[in-house]
Amino acid sequence: MFGFLNVNKTSGISSHKIISQLRHITGIKQIGHAGTLDPLASGVLPVAIGKAAKLIDYLPSDKSYIAGMYLGMTSDTFDTEGNIVKTEFRKINKEEIEAVLSQFRGKINQIPPAYSAVHYNGKRLYELARVGKIPDDIPSREVIIYKNEILDFDFDKQMLKLEISCSKGTYIRSIVNDIGGILGAGAVMFELTRTMSANMMLENAVNLDENYTKNDIERNLIPPQTVLPIKCIEINQNDFNKIINGNKIANSNQYCVKEALLFYNGKITALAEVSEDFIQPKKVLL
Repeated sequence: MFGFLNVNKTSGISSHKIISQLRHITGIKQIGHAGTLDPLASGVLPVAIGKAAKLIDYLPSDKSYIAGMYLGMTSDTFDTEGNIVKTEFRKINKEEIEAVLSQFRGKINQIPPAYSAVHYNGKRLYELARVGKIPDDIPSREVIIYKNEILDFDFDKQMLKLEISCSKGTYIRSIVNDIGGILGAGAVMFELTRTMSANMMLENAVNLDENYTKNDIERNLIPPQTVLPIKCIEINQNDFNKIINGNKIANSNQYCVKEALLFYNGKITALAEVSEDFIQPKKVLL
């Protein structure tokens, strides 16, 4: 079994739990996922099955979300899973929110939440936060926000939903917290749905349940070449024999790319590095 599976993760379970379920169903240990979703979050979780797991790092990294947030409160985790404190601030109107959102588009610097899996001096931040040792010098990171628009707003309930498209490494909880901070009212995220990741869309995602079978997985596997932004090159039998033994072949057609997926008889053979003169296998996929 070889390929990607677009899984619709439900809220309340971990991304690791999804992998455990799939290993149990398929009997395959070599399964991994791209872009961890917190237990609170739901939506697209790209999963690589079999040797496709070697290609996870080459998946497109941009993502899209719908985030639900409450104004007028704060949380140590930036969401409703943490310790919530109401700010008793006046109600914020839509125009004020629109003005602040403009600060969260394009390239921005954000500090990851203390309750996150980011490494800090050899430990995960959440490990330090759980014992009350939250660092006051968590490094900021530059991320790109391509889209950040109001999807829905309830003034009376002070409930806001945003549609956000962003680069890899963006913490939506941090955006929510920072928006609340600038507004002066505070904000916490109560819901997060990932609608796109690795060129996989929520409307095409599969729901894992107790009746999901190995045949269901095979039927819904996505060929890597349909989601990876990498050129595909068909090779002959002589070159195939060299590639599977880790040997380079001549770039006789002068392909002007850095990397390529090599195919033999229509089947993926390897991920290769391409230079001006040679094609060298990086990961053999048979």
